[in-house]
Amino acid sequence: MADGSSAFVTFSHDEWAELAQNAPLPLTQADLDRLSSLGDPIDLQEADAVYRPLSALMQTYAKHTSGLYRETSAFFRRDVERTPWIVGIAGSVAVGKSTAARLLRQLLSRWPHTPNVDLVPTDGFLYPNAVLHERGIMGRKGFPESYDRRALIDFLHRVKSGEEEVTVPVYDHVSYDIVPGEKIVIRKPDILIVEGLNVLQPAHPKSRSQLTVSDYFDFSIYLDAAESHLVDWYVSRFRSLRSTAFSDERSYFRSYANLSDEEATATARQIWSSINLPNLRENIAPTRSRAKVILTKGADHLIERIQLRKI
Repeated sequence: MADGSSAFVTFSHDEWAELAQNAPLPLTQADLDRLSSLGDPIDLQEADAVYRPLSALMQTYAKHTSGLYRETSAFFRRDVERTPWIVGIAGSVAVGKSTAARLLRQLLSRWPHTPNVDLVPTDGFLYPNAVLHERGIMGRKGFPESYDRRALIDFLHRVKSGEEEVTVPVYDHVSYDIVPGEKIVIRKPDILIVEGLNVLQPAHPKSRSQLTVSDYFDFSIYLDAAESHLVDWYVSRFRSLRSTAFSDERSYFRSYANLSDEEATATARQIWSSINLPNLRENIAPTRSRAKVILTKGADHLIERIQLRKI
């Protein structure tokens, strides 16, 4: 464990894994198989070594937040309502945010103090394709300007205000668009996990409102990996999708289904270098240091280093 002058306490994989004894792991291999995303493998040992201690740490933070609510109520001599504890998960395309978010949702919901855990991907707050085409930014889908930031902040504000029900638009990865009329309903969970590329971004200097998405987070995680690993994972996932999502008749990427291995690799690398890599460098990676916890992956998708911001 090395501290130095950093704002983070750093743990190696093995140092962190020793903390696993502080929490039970009521997950099975079948749970992990169901939760893992295509191209982002995870095994029971990795979940036990990394995510079990992380869920225990998050429970500690959440319980102390609940205690602060109670003390605040007593101080003001009035009933201050406890609102959902919100977790933000950020990181590049192909780094494994969705798998991490679903795994943490399962682990956190198994704790007696937080049985109700919801997960919201920020894909639902992308502007519909028609709007992106109209604004000439279809090629920048996933960049900050492609999201309805005002709607996302309004959603989080309503959750933190304690509203009984708040709805979220639904995004379909097959059609690559918002599904008209479909909504996810969030009903005052104990914990809400918000997962997305740009959730840790600071306010734009020219924005009239300086509110940011991360202003509503009680805890935040950044999944990190070297650019060379990320492009390899992206290419591997792209090639795998030819026989799954791309082959669906409704798929926006139907034309990619019959690409040869060489063509798929070249196409994936071109998409990565022209869209995902610039977005990573310009918008996503610079938010890394804003997270409470940074999980750094090696080439085999295993977490090699864990950094925890000092209190």
